[in-house]
Amino acid sequence: MIPAVVYAIPAFLLLIVMEALSFRFLPDDEERGYETRDTATSLSMGAGSQVIGIPWKLLTAVAFAGLYVLSPFKLDAHDWWVWVLLFFADDFAYYWFHRLHHEVRVFWAGHVVHHSSQFFNLSTALRQSWTPMTATPFWLGLAVLGFPPWMIFLQQSISLAYQFFLHTERINRMWRPVEWFFNTPSHHRVHHGSNDPYLDRNYGGILIIWDRMFRSFEPEGETVRYGLTTNLTTYNPLKVATHEYAAIWRDLRSAVSWRHRLGYVFGRPGWQP
Repeated sequence: MIPAVVYAIPAFLLLIVMEALSFRFLPDDEERGYETRDTATSLSMGAGSQVIGIPWKLLTAVAFAGLYVLSPFKLDAHDWWVWVLLFFADDFAYYWFHRLHHEVRVFWAGHVVHHSSQFFNLSTALRQSWTPMTATPFWLGLAVLGFPPWMIFLQQSISLAYQFFLHTERINRMWRPVEWFFNTPSHHRVHHGSNDPYLDRNYGGILIIWDRMFRSFEPEGETVRYGLTTNLTTYNPLKVATHEYAAIWRDLRSAVSWRHRLGYVFGRPGWQP
């Protein structure tokens, strides 16, 4: 099964080229723009995520289909309200997937890949994890609720396509009602910031209302410093993809008790005994 978002990849690449050219001909000293090695790493991470992700989607489809068949509910795609319900249900699932992938270290080990660039541009959107397995459980409930698997996959692709456009410094703030309800480039720049006020904020996918409801929202204020609190010094895609898993393994080897081992795996990133 090929996710619908894969068909948008040529458009994504074209837009990356266009954005890079905009920095060339319309430079802004306050924006970081592009750096060749960083962009190459982002594109490599994106390609690797698809090589692993497409076969994993087949297994996910089997799981969704099994739960859908067993579910006592069957929602009809011909009813418009079903699509509205799916839109909110998918975005709610994404919020909690995203939040827990920041708050639980073993999940963060995969998601940290997306935050490892010190640049913020459209190529950063393609810097994706090579371990999609940890995301699947957050959407299983949608199949139980009676959403057909193909609808779930389609809505996931719509969400990912929308989020591609959030990764840019070329757009400042948008119309205030849009900024209040929807995730925007301004909100997502905060999410990618390593400044103390910006850490673990703005988890939303398409909507920002969940962050407002669950008190994880932070507006853009001071200039955003992109990347990690301790940035990587490598552009090697394999090391970028696995460095936090390696760090967990080192911590586990030095642990002196099961409480410490569990903390290193399931505690917050940076947890120490």
